[in-house]
Amino acid sequence: MNPPADCAEKEDSFLIMSDSSKQNSRESSPPEMKKKPDMYGELIIQERVDKHYEAGVGAMSQSQFDKAVSCFSKAMLLQPQQTRFYVQRAEAYLQLCDFQSAALDYKHACSLQPQTEAYPQRLAFIYYLQGQCLFDLGNFLEALETFTKAAELKPYVRPYYMRSLACLNALGRYSECLGLVSNWLEKDGQSADLLILRARLHHQLNQMTLCYHDLISALRLKPCCPVAHAMLKKQKEAAEDAHQAAVNKALKGELSEALRKINNALGYNPTKGQYYLFRGILYRRLQDFTAAIEDFVLAADFCGVGEEPPQKHMQDNSEDLEQDAQTQLVLTINDFAIQCLSRGLPSEAVMLLNKAIEKQRDASELFINRGDSFFKLCEWTFALADYQQAEEMDPDNTAIWLRLAVFHNTMGLHSYGDKKYQEAADKFSVAIRYNPCVIQYYENRAKAYCKVAKMEEAKKDAISVLILEPTNDQVAPLLLSLLPGCSLTDIMSCATARSVKTHLEAKIQAFKIAASKVSRTGRMALTKDDSQSQKSSQKLQVEDGPEQKIKSCATPVEVHCKLVKRKELNQAVKRALQERQPLLYDGPRLASNHPVHEEPSAGQQPYVWRKFGGFGLNC
Repeated sequence: MNPPADCAEKEDSFLIMSDSSKQNSRESSPPEMKKKPDMYGELIIQERVDKHYEAGVGAMSQSQFDKAVSCFSKAMLLQPQQTRFYVQRAEAYLQLCDFQSAALDYKHACSLQPQTEAYPQRLAFIYYLQGQCLFDLGNFLEALETFTKAAELKPYVRPYYMRSLACLNALGRYSECLGLVSNWLEKDGQSADLLILRARLHHQLNQMTLCYHDLISALRLKPCCPVAHAMLKKQKEAAEDAHQAAVNKALKGELSEALRKINNALGYNPTKGQYYLFRGILYRRLQDFTAAIEDFVLAADFCGVGEEPPQKHMQDNSEDLEQDAQTQLVLTINDFAIQCLSRGLPSEAVMLLNKAIEKQRDASELFINRGDSFFKLCEWTFALADYQQAEEMDPDNTAIWLRLAVFHNTMGLHSYGDKKYQEAADKFSVAIRYNPCVIQYYENRAKAYCKVAKMEEAKKDAISVLILEPTNDQVAPLLLSLLPGCSLTDIMSCATARSVKTHLEAKIQAFKIAASKVSRTGRMALTKDDSQSQKSSQKLQVEDGPEQKIKSCATPVEVHCKLVKRKELNQAVKRALQERQPLLYDGPRLASNHPVHEEPSAGQQPYVWRKFGGFGLNC
């Protein structure tokens, strides 16, 4: 800033007078002074510097900051290495809101005296003020650069970083904000305020799961934080809305869209066990069994997590949820095993069913399916053991009878091929006992009886084949050879044939009644055997040896709701224990004569096992 004109004239006249006075003084000065002219000049400069500096200080005290800047600048021209002149002029510039000039003067002061800590601190503050003004004007990028300079000078002053964070947020650079806050948390340790700040940034970036975890961590450090509670409440409400939308989509059959909705729900609330259970069921219906198994495990792990306060009904719901998750896990493993078996991977199916049986040892269907897998592997001993175990657990299940019939018929074929004819006949008899409706079993046994010279038994079996299938052209020659001289009409009208027919019809009728009882109770829907597949897979070829190719197919089957009944029983026992009368009760303890039967709720549907269909059996 230029000084006024009158001041310049005065200074020029003052300089002229000083030059003349200097000349007079040199003429009249003693010899000592004539020898040291430089010392005299330094005194004059120092005098002028002091005068300008005092004038600048006086102007500062009178708020004449422009004049103060001029005075300090004149003093600085005479003695440019004086740090105090830069400091004073910087303060004058600061009062004039000339932050750029003030910052330059303090930078010069820092270079002159780098050991002084006050100058970098003051410079950082100037950058902070300049950045704040730029931020207020909306120049966020320039403000960010200025705040960054302040933070570099004083890296331990958090407000400078916070203002940089505000600039990044205003610029929409949320990822950089997130990295900055994460660095603070790593260096300085966790604090509730920083965690809430990072949760907001995660919310801006649509990272809802990370937002949820940060809010939970903030509440652990500061349980009464209202901001964290409000944000967490909104998260849970959004999660429940997404869950309800997923349920609606699933009811409409839009499984992929339902999966997307439940994923959103889990993003908002990743510790809700019910959501994992629902998603696992969706994965199971979409036949993504690996993902379904993982979700059911997570559902069991998250039972009761995050529920506050832990009231009694919440504990009951957690127990029910855990039971449902375990049940669905077993069903999914079973379905996975069926898929492996249908794709020709019986060994993998056995491994999966082993895990299912470890978790659910009272489900006969699992033993049936594992027996089918062992059968495919030709592990006859293990297959028979599983079928027998299933029969012991569920003796009225006709699906087990059908499999045992097929198994013993197959073993009879092997024995016949090994020329163990009596052993083969015994195995065919067991097959007939389990399933008296299959023609091939009688035909096979008739041929085995012929080999051991039991002609009467062979004759009855041949007659049974013709009773069940009058057009069978394989047994007619055998029967005519057993009764030479008789026609088929005579044979089928004799007393022996009538007795065989009566006995055979009684056995078949008893078998059908048993099967129909099972069907009416909803345990299993049985269909008639495929006689063509039976013929192609189980027919005994005497000339070529036993046929060992057994066709298998995997079909879903409706089975009984055993697991639901067991769950209802457990709830009934729990209810009885909770509602029992005290031991000191003196009143009557007689129960009502009419027991009350509770109807199952509408929401409880029977579980559906997927079942391996056996070997040529549509059951």
